[in-house]
Amino acid sequence: MRGADIALGTSSATMATMSWFSAQDAVSVVESGARVLIGSGAAAPLGLLGALCERARSLSRVEVCQILTLGDAPYAAPDLAPHIRHNAFFIGPNTRAAVDEGRADFTPVFLSEIRNLLSGPLPLDVALVQVTQPDAHGYCSLGVSVDIVKAAVDHARIVVAEVNPRMPRTHGDSFIHVSRIARSVQVDHPIPELPIDEVTETARAIGRHVAALVRDGDTLQLGIGAIPNAVLSELGSHKDLGIHTEMFSDGVVDLYERGVINCAKKTLHRGKLVTSFVMGTKRVYDFVDDNPALEMHPSHYVNDPFVIARNRGMVAINSALAVDLTGQVCADSLGPRFYSGVGGQVDFIRGAARAEGGRPIIAMPSTAKNGAASRIVLSHASGAGITTTRNDVHFVVTEYGAAELHGRTIRERVLALTAIAHPDFRESLLRGARDLRWV
Repeated sequence: MRGADIALGTSSATMATMSWFSAQDAVSVVESGARVLIGSGAAAPLGLLGALCERARSLSRVEVCQILTLGDAPYAAPDLAPHIRHNAFFIGPNTRAAVDEGRADFTPVFLSEIRNLLSGPLPLDVALVQVTQPDAHGYCSLGVSVDIVKAAVDHARIVVAEVNPRMPRTHGDSFIHVSRIARSVQVDHPIPELPIDEVTETARAIGRHVAALVRDGDTLQLGIGAIPNAVLSELGSHKDLGIHTEMFSDGVVDLYERGVINCAKKTLHRGKLVTSFVMGTKRVYDFVDDNPALEMHPSHYVNDPFVIARNRGMVAINSALAVDLTGQVCADSLGPRFYSGVGGQVDFIRGAARAEGGRPIIAMPSTAKNGAASRIVLSHASGAGITTTRNDVHFVVTEYGAAELHGRTIRERVLALTAIAHPDFRESLLRGARDLRWV
């Protein structure tokens, strides 16, 4: 990745026209009662957030909105609760305690529809983001997080940006002109990395079953973690695979460099890797930097089910916390406790279902709590939310196989899902289903 002194294409004249401030002075635009959205994922502007928290005690009723971010979330600290209230569109590990304890809010929303909130019922006063240095034409790239950030910089009243020479310059609908940035802060720090999860034997088995559902020429949506990595590791003998995914991480790079993923058969953005945000190690950040093979687009485009459906052979691979015997998926809560968010699961499940030859897949281990609890359940815990309805689910995969549910009766679903549950729980699941007259 380029450094501050060798930023290719950067115009010193353009840099000179920008309004430069210290982080403390830059965040002085945030006033009491303001709604603020912060950059996502690995592009959260940590310096600006620290400066905002330093002056928080002079403010009141400030609302800070975000989806998942890497790094600390100091604005969600208990001692700042009287001054800043966090509003999560997706709950991450760094804000989960604040939501659990009632110090922060959760707004359930599909990623594809967050733009509609920001341009309507939740207007933004300030967007705090991180960008690349400007090019000779005065355009900064939003780098590794375009997702909902593009909508934020389009609709916020004021945009404040950290300008980081180490931020990868990404192509696509990823740019903001310097004239749109009210206050700029120079920073120079590495992009936060997300370590690669170890692929367990369970994940490897799930990966094999999912890979068996993938055909040559398909376009894939994957997340991050052991199961997506395991799926990718099992696709080495496939050909002409494409990528249209909300999240892009290290696992895709291996198959792209081997030619397995080449996007040659895609029916939308042929030849291009399409995503809305990138999270992973320095290797993937280096790969996406100034790489015209990859196009970044906002979530309201990448996650639009009607856009997704234009990819023939669209395979959407998503995870779950639990699936009941009728096929209902819970992916965002543990009983009444909000755990994460809807994210893009329903967007991609429905988009893949509409695509010609599409296959929506829910992939998860058969158990939780070190084998003490089944993820395939008779019914969901009291208070649990249904992320994806039984009508939307086509395939459920565990380490014990794949259950095809679409077009199946409740009786057929019960038998198919019981067959891929952990053996320790199959008898009790069937007994419960018989009591309910499902089988």
